[in-house]
Amino acid sequence: MWLNPEEVLLKNALKLWVTERSNDFFVLQRRRGHGEATSRITGLLVGALDTVLDSNARITPFRILLQVPGSQISWVIASGAAVEEVNKHWDWLVHNLLHSLSVFENKEDAASFVRGKVKGLIAEEVRGRQAAQEEDPQKFREALRKFELHFGLPSSEKLVTYYSCCCWKAHVPRQGFLYLSTNHMAFYSFLLGKEVKFVIPWAEVTRLERVSTGKLTEAIRVSTRVRQREFSMFLNLDETFGVIGQLADIALRRLLDSEGLELDRVLQQPARITKRVLEEQALREYVLALFRLPRAEKLHELASCSVWTPHARCHTAGTLYTTDSYLCFSSREEGSCTLLIPLSEVLSIEKAESTTHLPNPVIVSVRTKKAFQLIDLQDRDELVESMNSRLRALQWKLSMFRRNNDSKRNPCSPTPYYTFYYDTGCSDEEEKEEQVLRNTVNSEALMTAFNQTHPGTNGNNNTELVKQRLWEDHFTEFGRGVHMFRTDKIQRLVAMGIPESLRGELWMTLSDASSDLESHQGYYSSQVQKSMGHNNLATEEIERDLHRSLPDHPAFQNPTGIAALRRVLTAYAHRNPRIGYCQSMNILASVLLLYAKEEEAFWLLVAICERMLPDYFNRRVIGAQVDQSVFEELIRERLPELAEQVPDLSTLSSVSLSWFLTLFLSVLPFQSAVCVVDCFFYQGIKAIFQLGLAVLEANAAQLSASSDDGQALMILTSFLDQVGSEESPTTSSPVENTSNTDQPPAGVVNITDLINQSFVKFGDLTVRHIERLRCLHRIQVLQAHEDTIKENTLRLTAAEVYISPENLSDLYDLFKTEHFISLYWGDSSSAAAAEAAAWQYSDPGCTFVERQYRLDRPQFKSLYGLLAPWPASSNQHNDTLAHRTFTLLDHDQDNLVTFKDFVSWLDILYCEDLNEKIRLLYRLHIPPALTENEDDPSVLKSPLLSTNRPLYVSLPSGSADESKGYHEQLKQMLQDLAKEKEKDVEKPLPLMNQREFIQFCKTLSYMFHVDPEENELFQAIAKVTSLVLQIGEAGHRGESLSSDVTSEEDPKPAGLGGGSSDGGLEAEEDWMVSYAQILASVLTEQALVSFFEKPVNLSAKITAAKENQYQQRAGLLVLQQRTR
Repeated sequence: MWLNPEEVLLKNALKLWVTERSNDFFVLQRRRGHGEATSRITGLLVGALDTVLDSNARITPFRILLQVPGSQISWVIASGAAVEEVNKHWDWLVHNLLHSLSVFENKEDAASFVRGKVKGLIAEEVRGRQAAQEEDPQKFREALRKFELHFGLPSSEKLVTYYSCCCWKAHVPRQGFLYLSTNHMAFYSFLLGKEVKFVIPWAEVTRLERVSTGKLTEAIRVSTRVRQREFSMFLNLDETFGVIGQLADIALRRLLDSEGLELDRVLQQPARITKRVLEEQALREYVLALFRLPRAEKLHELASCSVWTPHARCHTAGTLYTTDSYLCFSSREEGSCTLLIPLSEVLSIEKAESTTHLPNPVIVSVRTKKAFQLIDLQDRDELVESMNSRLRALQWKLSMFRRNNDSKRNPCSPTPYYTFYYDTGCSDEEEKEEQVLRNTVNSEALMTAFNQTHPGTNGNNNTELVKQRLWEDHFTEFGRGVHMFRTDKIQRLVAMGIPESLRGELWMTLSDASSDLESHQGYYSSQVQKSMGHNNLATEEIERDLHRSLPDHPAFQNPTGIAALRRVLTAYAHRNPRIGYCQSMNILASVLLLYAKEEEAFWLLVAICERMLPDYFNRRVIGAQVDQSVFEELIRERLPELAEQVPDLSTLSSVSLSWFLTLFLSVLPFQSAVCVVDCFFYQGIKAIFQLGLAVLEANAAQLSASSDDGQALMILTSFLDQVGSEESPTTSSPVENTSNTDQPPAGVVNITDLINQSFVKFGDLTVRHIERLRCLHRIQVLQAHEDTIKENTLRLTAAEVYISPENLSDLYDLFKTEHFISLYWGDSSSAAAAEAAAWQYSDPGCTFVERQYRLDRPQFKSLYGLLAPWPASSNQHNDTLAHRTFTLLDHDQDNLVTFKDFVSWLDILYCEDLNEKIRLLYRLHIPPALTENEDDPSVLKSPLLSTNRPLYVSLPSGSADESKGYHEQLKQMLQDLAKEKEKDVEKPLPLMNQREFIQFCKTLSYMFHVDPEENELFQAIAKVTSLVLQIGEAGHRGESLSSDVTSEEDPKPAGLGGGSSDGGLEAEEDWMVSYAQILASVLTEQALVSFFEKPVNLSAKITAAKENQYQQRAGLLVLQQRTR
């Protein structure tokens, strides 16, 4: 295969290679020992060396070198495992390149030509492999060529797919092609001699919609902050809309919030994204959401089949999905019948004999001595073999895990780890007891010891017994455990409320947290031990919220419950520091502890935070806000009359935030809310959407007549307070029990009836539809966050600069775009890695706004070239000035510049007076901006004063009132600093030596090259230079005379500088001028004054930068990639 040319210093280092064929430019070599008799010592030694040292797995037995005659440097350009493969490459080089190389007079140019040709061959192979994955490789190859030709983007911009369509422009359709790549969507049309083309970055897409108007049958509308584009006449609109939504969603999650959102590892690498990968990813996301599987699960097979359902006494047709650790079955009608079988429960997967009635049967046996029969499986043999290989791997992994645990377990532990305390009050030794409880894990649910009873609820015991019998009958018919059949019948049982004796078990079963618990024996106890004693932001927030979690429930008025809650929350924060702790987690964990054992409650919390409510509990609760936006869309779809009467649905959706974050626990009476949690564990987030729609429908008339947001909030709050249950006949919440009557008051809504209504009216809401809406609305939510960040940044910056708000907004967009361009095509080791490091290692006290977008040195240099008001005639000097400016602005010395620093620099250049502009130029030519070596950012090693020198207050020695004088000095210093800040007075700048002044004059001369008044300016700068040199010389002579007089009066020892052999260097260093002297000299020349005071149009610069930014950066990156 062809290799990216890699330099080799010695062609035959250590005699490890034997030359087989050679000519003036190419050498074909064989690895010594390959193909030789194994008894030869050299062959054995080389083989052993390869085995030991081959860390990069790239040593192949044959290779081809490119050599330059007379040079010791060569390049590896091809390698092969077989002689036939490498001979094929050799023949191609000889027949196609060797004769052409003789025309080059310079042999280095010939070598460069060959390296470029090899890189082109590699790029062609990559395109060929990408095209081969498409349905029509030849057409895709042609589309890829046109995409690169029309838009000129770097080769790293990978084309994913393309579609023929029409783009509507001013009510006129333009037929062309829509190209979808990893970072952009692009359209090209050439019709009747008119060309139309444009590129839209996914990072600028704010909304995606399917629209239908009179002119358009149906179209896709793509909205940005600037304009809207509409595309129609697709052969498959659903497919196109899905791919566009996926690519926009992936790009925004990768670019805007890489730390906060879950994103599959494959999708984090744009080069690996293809249309097939997108299809597989969409299916995987659906399966994970439907069965609420761990996010790390990979989908392996999908097969149509039928499963024997004993309760229906027939085979139910559907689809089998196999993942790393699960076998999942769903009937054709989503939710009608589902089956989840963890591989950890499976004993065997076997093929049975086919018959007429049972074609291609497969029997799956589980540990509970039950078996499941699947029939009508296509490619049964390959499917069974694949499932069995994963089953064997999982069984071996579990056996090793158990063996390690058994070896680590200490059977002689003096204190049992699992104990339980039934204390209902505080003893005199409360502190000692709490210390014990902090390290003691409860082995029973808290409700068994702290059961909250209500007067007049004796009938509840009978209801509980009836529910238990119904569930026992259901277990007999449908099975018990994770792998029980889930049908409409279990839905009705869950709506009635799970009996308290079974609630913890069924929560573990329905969420499959039981599998996590079984496969991670001892994990929770180890997390508890590791997390105890750690103090951080998460533990501080947990301690603050411990006593706010169901504060009126007796379980959390006791040290036992508080200690259990603390352990669960801190253990989870230690397990998942990316989430840590988020508000509302304490409420969820409290309810889980009431009905489940402590370790079970921990794994239930893991299931909720990481599987059932993904992205809910990150730093900006993105997941909850996305579902709020989805809920608003569902209101328009399912309750159109209410949507018409209440045009602004944001109020209703904002009220629902607590519904989603706490699963209605914070707004419903306790017993009713627990019934909602039951439904959530059975149906996932779909149950919350359905119940929310049912609540709004029940109050639609009152909400339509409400006059303001406050009234609408009161209507919903009053309704939810009245939702009761059979266990809670009163309307009291868990924190207030004010009614002791046996009969429920008028107006009470039974939670079971409300849940059943939500099932009947909105039960057709599917997981697939919810996932599609989430994908689209995540785009809107992330962009809304971006707008908020931009507003906050501009508000903080605008007060400190004179740049107009419109220009400031445009500058922010340029700054952000530059950051994204480097993430699109730049070197990930610099820009992206620096940004990631900034997030990971920066001061936690910094706000998100301060850390969001920062530029490294290459990015800043790019913007410098676009926005500098006085571009130097020399590109090299322009680059040097950009380098110095970056060093000056990098106050923290972290190689990153913030937007605030960037704008402050532009504000001086475009809006400040002559004094400030000269001051900036002065600072660019003294340390730290100017260095001894311009390529080395280390500052000059000179004893010059620092512009950021700290202030020191010296205590007056020998003073009687020493302390008082010290405080007075401090007070005076603070007053002086405040006055200086108010007057915007800068500290005195260090003096400039002769070398630095020469650089200063050199910069001015380069700046004037492109000015119409060039001659006058050169004469003026010559006069200023001469004047400043005279000032410096006069100052130097004055200091020399003064030092001579001082040395005669007070001679110094020779070792303290009385003499120096480096007189010339010392004289140069003693030559100094100040900023004030240079400024005064400049003011003597009107031409220079006019030049610096002449206003420069920043708006025009920004407009030109917007037009050139993409083309300039893309062109530079293409050149860089070609020269690598």
